[in-house]
Order: sequence, then C-alpha cells, then structure tokens
Amino acid sequence: MPKEGKASINTTVFKRLVICAKPYKLFLLLSFIFTIGLAIVTPLRPSIIGDMVDAYIVKSQDASQLLFWTIIIVILLVLEAVFQFSNAYFSNLLAQSVIRDMRIKLYRHIMSFRMKYFDKTPIGSVVTRVVSDLEAISDVFSQGLINMLGDVLVLLTILVWMFWTDPLLSLFVLVPIPLLLIASRVFARAMKSAFQKERVEVNKLNTFVQERITGMAILQLFNREEPEMKKFKAINARHREAHIETIWANSIFFPVVEFLSSLSIAFLLVFSAWALASETGNPGDSTGTIVKFTLWVHMLYRPIRQLADKFNIIQRGIVRAERVFETLDRDDQIQDSGNVESCDFQQPISFNNVWFAYKDEDWVLKDINLTIQPNSTVAFVGATGAGKTSIVNLLSRFYEFQKGTVKIGETDVRSLKLAYLRKNISIVLQDVFLFSDTIFNNITLGAENITREQVVKAAKDVGADNFIQKLPNGYDYQVGERGGVLSVGQRQLLAFLRAYVYNPHILVLDEATSSVDSESEQLIQKATETLTQGRTSIVIAHRLSTIQNADKIVVMDKGRILEVGSHLELLRKKGYYKKLYEKQFLEEDTNTK
Repeated sequence: MPKEGKASINTTVFKRLVICAKPYKLFLLLSFIFTIGLAIVTPLRPSIIGDMVDAYIVKSQDASQLLFWTIIIVILLVLEAVFQFSNAYFSNLLAQSVIRDMRIKLYRHIMSFRMKYFDKTPIGSVVTRVVSDLEAISDVFSQGLINMLGDVLVLLTILVWMFWTDPLLSLFVLVPIPLLLIASRVFARAMKSAFQKERVEVNKLNTFVQERITGMAILQLFNREEPEMKKFKAINARHREAHIETIWANSIFFPVVEFLSSLSIAFLLVFSAWALASETGNPGDSTGTIVKFTLWVHMLYRPIRQLADKFNIIQRGIVRAERVFETLDRDDQIQDSGNVESCDFQQPISFNNVWFAYKDEDWVLKDINLTIQPNSTVAFVGATGAGKTSIVNLLSRFYEFQKGTVKIGETDVRSLKLAYLRKNISIVLQDVFLFSDTIFNNITLGAENITREQVVKAAKDVGADNFIQKLPNGYDYQVGERGGVLSVGQRQLLAFLRAYVYNPHILVLDEATSSVDSESEQLIQKATETLTQGRTSIVIAHRLSTIQNADKIVVMDKGRILEVGSHLELLRKKGYYKKLYEKQFLEEDTNTK
C-alpha cells in the first residue's frame, strides 16, 4: 500500500479493478469507441470555424458555402452530443454492472465469515464497505477511467492539430504548461492524503450512528442523549474537516488552471499582434488561425482541468477499493472442507478432549469430555463465562475448536458439509433477532418449501397462534426493525416457532426464558415441551427451575465440566450444583416476600 501523501496510484488494486470489468468487455469497447470518436470530432470543429472565418467572413467569399459549412458545424455539434451521451451511457452501464457483481461477491464473502469477525468488526464499518466504498469504486468506471482516457485523447488530438497548423504559435501558447504540470502534481499528492483521512472519518461516522441508533433505548433510559450528541458533533466535525480537506485543493487548483488558460490566450494574442505588426507572413497573422487557437486553448485546458478531477475520482476509488479487496482477501471463513451430506442424527453427540479459545491459548473450554444421547434433553448450567454457549457454538461450527473432536455417532462434525450440519440444528437465543418484515417471513426466513398452512399449524402447536391472530393482518403483520413492536415474550415465541417449522434434529435453547414475564414463561415452557419431543435438545439455563426435568444436567465453571447428572442426583452430591440451586432458590424466595 502506498505511503500516505504520495500521489501514486496503487497499481495492484487498479489492475484488479480492471480485471473485474473483463466480463463486460463489450460495454468497455463501446465506451472506448465513442471516446475515440469524441476525441476526433471535438478538435475538428475549431479548425473548420477558423477556415470559415478566413474564407467566408474576412474575404467575403460565396455566402452559400458559408451556409454549407455552418450546417457541417451543426452536424458536428450533434455528433459530438451523441458521442458524449453514448460514452456516458455505456461507461455508467459498465460501472453499475461491475459494482453489482462486486457487491454480490463481497456480501456473499462477508456472510461466510466466522462469528469472530463480527465480534471484532463494527456493523457500521461493514455497511460502509458494502455501500459507500463500492459507490466510490463505481465512479472509477463511470466518471474516471474512460473519461480520463477520453481527456488524454482530446488533449493529444488538439496538440497535433495545433502543431500541424502553426508549430511556433503552439510553442508560445504552451509556455504555461510546465507550471500546470507542477500544480497538478501538488494537487494529486494533497488529494491522496485527504481521501485517506476522509475514508477513516466516514467509517467512524457510519459506525457511531449505526451503534447509537441501535442502542437508542439504552441512551434514553440513562439520559445519555446530550453526552452522545457532543460525541457526534466531534466526530461530525472531524468528518467535515476531512471532507473540506478534499475540496480545498480544488478551490486552489481550478483557479490556477483558469489563470494559466488566460495566460495562454494572452501569449496567443501577443504573438499574433507581433506577427501582424511585423508582417512576417506567419500563419499567426491570420484571423482564422487566431480564432482556431483561441478555441483550441479553451479545449486544451478543459481536459487538463478534467484530468485532475478524474484523477481525483480514481484516487478516491482506489483508496476505497483497497478496503474492499482487503475484505475480499480476508480468509476468515469457517473452513467448509466437509463433503458429507448424510448423517444419522439419532446417534450420540460426543465431545472428546475438546479445547477452545477465542484468541491464542486463552482457553474458554478446557478438556471437555461429554456424551449427549439422542432424543434426550441436556441442560448446561453455570456462572456467566463458564463456557456454556461456547459448546453450542462449536457444535454448530460458528467457531472452530483447537484441540479434540466433536462427533455425531462416528461422524466428525468437520467432515459434514456446513450447510447440511446447520440445516439440522436450530437455535433459539435469549436475544431474539427479527427482521423488519412480516411475521410469516420472519418465521420462514423466505424458505419456499414452508407453506402458510404449515406455519399456522406449527403456531397452534407452539401456542403462538392466539396472539398472532389478534395482530392487524395476522401473519402479514409488519413487526418493525428487530421486532420492536412486539413484547419480549412474543418475540421469543416467534423464535420457537421459527425453530419448530424448520424441524431440526438438534434443538438448542440458549437462555430462552431468562428475560420474559411469568405468563410468557408458561407459554414458552409449553412451547419447549412441544419442541423437544422426538429430538435431541440442549438447554442453556439461567433459571434452574426450568431444567429440573432434563435427562442430564451439565454443571460448568471456568471452562471445565464439574458435575454431570440428573437434578436429584446432583442435589444428592451436595456439590456445586446444590450451592447454585440453594442460592437461586433463596433469591427467588426473598424476591417474593
């Protein structure tokens, strides 16, 4: 990656962007053809106008010929407009096609990442990559690359015309060009540094806004509106400063270009006046030549101004593309090396000498040995951070364990195709996530093989149909973002219903009743009984009263299994479980008084 402040473009990233356009070579070719046409037609017009001035205005020749060449000029103007339109259309078509493919590729790649990536990466940062970073890249194709090539061709064509017409006059006109090249170099360096700063501040702003809007209830509950507003103002001010830094160079550079353009016109007029006064017979003493060069100078500096602007666009796109490709190159996926799509889930699940750490060797699970019998209910209890949820995450392969094996019968879970494994596991979390969609779509998640009749029947079995039917539009009721218009208990019931209609072989209930009221808890207990029938169930429990009927209770502490047994067996052992039970029973008894 180039050092900050350098004007150079990261050629590796640029080449990768060009490769992304390979499937759309036709659009690229058409844009290129119309660009060449524009480069030929545009400088031709001043030459014809200059000749017309000399032949039909200064010398007053045949007026009919003047009309004829005027029509030719109009045709050239129309042709120029057609070329401009076609160039813009196909370059934008190319840009949007490339960005569509890149966005799909990036989104699919992000969806394959492990949970560890999302634990460490703010959501706002991910959204920035998928949306605004890619929009900046699209400008490289729609406004930058092709147009920059067109500007270069126009520039070269004008120079050829100028030197062909009058080499000496051309040299006088181009005297300010070295100054312009120096200004362009300074401008490019300033813009590269400014865009890198802007990129960082855009990412910070998106992340801050996303997190605060998501956590608005917490901010309002703790009266943090004013302090957070001050933080927002500070971040917004830094974003403003970074953005202003990207435009200050434009504010200086373009007046410099205008000044140098005027200087070229001045050199043209001075040289022409000298030629006329000295009667040298030089082409510069022709009125038509002066008109030609005046128009060419305006045309010459326009692409130079635009070149700086296009370089600006390409620079911004390359800086953003670096982040996009960095994400695409990130190897953070669960390794889906398994190819087995057949497994008898009516077999024991076994954890054999399993060790797991989220980072290095800071072990969260230590030497776990456990067998879960098919169609049984196994509950995990223990203090926060004991490792209960981590075991479930390993079974569904949200995270990879470092040592040991996890098997279903004799089949290692890592040999199973990931989609097949997760198809047979349903998880009901304590924090239920609902999409801003209908209840029906939140239950089926868009699965076309699940019919409305199946959903209604499942809702009646689980005990959710009653409250759903009372909502406006029933199963077509829009739940709002994250299901905010529903109660905690209602959201939890929908999560149970979602798991039920997918009919998994293995059901995981992660603290599913810890945050609901007593009435909702009764409904959820009934739903739990329905869901756990005929399948292997793993329950991560907060309230020990909810898992007393479990076939096996696994007591964990600091990543290790301390005790295993039924509720009565563990009470008789008078160990860690009994202490937990008595402590919780005492707390509940105290709270009811």
